[in-house]
Amino acid sequence: MHVTTADRGALLRGRVAVCLLFLLAGMAIGTWTARIPSIKQELGLSDGQLSLGLLGIAAGAIAGMQVVGRLVDRYGSVRVMLPMAFAQSVVLILPAYMPNLAALALALFAFGAVHGTLDVAMNANAVEVEQAMDRPLMSSFHAVFSIGGFIGAAVGGLLAHAAFTPAATFAVLAAAIAVLALWASRWAFAPPAAPARGADTDATGGAGTAGWDRGLLLLGLLGICCMIGEGAAADWSSVYLRDALGSSAGFAAAAYAAFSIMMTAGRLVGDRLTARLGPVTLVRGCGLLAASGLGAALLADHPVAAVIGFGCFGAGLSCIVPQVFSAAGRRDPARAGQALARVASLSYVGFLSGPVLIGSVAELVGLPRALVIPVVLAAFVALAATALRPPSLTK
Repeated sequence: MHVTTADRGALLRGRVAVCLLFLLAGMAIGTWTARIPSIKQELGLSDGQLSLGLLGIAAGAIAGMQVVGRLVDRYGSVRVMLPMAFAQSVVLILPAYMPNLAALALALFAFGAVHGTLDVAMNANAVEVEQAMDRPLMSSFHAVFSIGGFIGAAVGGLLAHAAFTPAATFAVLAAAIAVLALWASRWAFAPPAAPARGADTDATGGAGTAGWDRGLLLLGLLGICCMIGEGAAADWSSVYLRDALGSSAGFAAAAYAAFSIMMTAGRLVGDRLTARLGPVTLVRGCGLLAASGLGAALLADHPVAAVIGFGCFGAGLSCIVPQVFSAAGRRDPARAGQALARVASLSYVGFLSGPVLIGSVAELVGLPRALVIPVVLAAFVALAATALRPPSLTK
């Protein structure tokens, strides 16, 4: 879909609105993450009990993604993402007032459902703005999400240091999120409705497999491969440096810091690289960088090399998911919401299963060998990058 009648000012405001949504979504996640220890302590939860409660976020996100595709295709991305943006501020506060594990799990399910719904809807709108402006934008939007996560975690940590309760912390950030949502609602870009929007949905309302095709399935597989790597880096990079390489706890934390910083940096320049190289070449290069960087670090078997390797891994993965989401949303503009929902659901499963997969394999062969899995998956992404070509160019 290419909009020729919208003036440039409206498109620029629409771009800002999408940035605001990605920013507030990242802030919500970062704020919650920063106060998890306090919630755990207040409820007296063990590590195992906390992990059960955290499953509520995953379950809610996946549940929300099963229905949001149909809603986006029927009503438009703007009518879905804006209510969810305001709802994000509300559901952020709920966990602080839950009296026990069961209630916490329910509150986190609501948090996950809103976040997953918002994620797909704002990505759909991002594709619409990207197409209307006729230039790559998706990587920068995802960079803003990473920045939002950092802001939320930093502010949450500072408020915790200042002895704010989790409830007070969530209230402060929820107010900021509501302001951002209000701003976005005034500037959001709504493209002209497609004539047959929502008329060609499958019997399950976007949750089934009737709309799957080989190309979309391959995009979902690329998303899984990338998100397994992200999950593995988040949960196992510091453990690898501390336990396998014998570094200090402080230096071990540098591995994930390097990964996060380089991922954000990669996304900030990703749009320019996409415009210059094209999505297929960019993703192929990113996959090779991720695989070679982490692979070389594992062979070097040294803490400094590991930090550099995880930094290269983050830079390599940085542009893959944004390009996968953009390609999914462009395959069929009339059903962009369903395509994005399916690919996002698969990708999210990869993020959740990645740490478990690495941990299970590590029990059998050791963590250094288990970390070869994301290396192989990144190499597969490089080989399968042609999946990002539009359908008309792959036939």
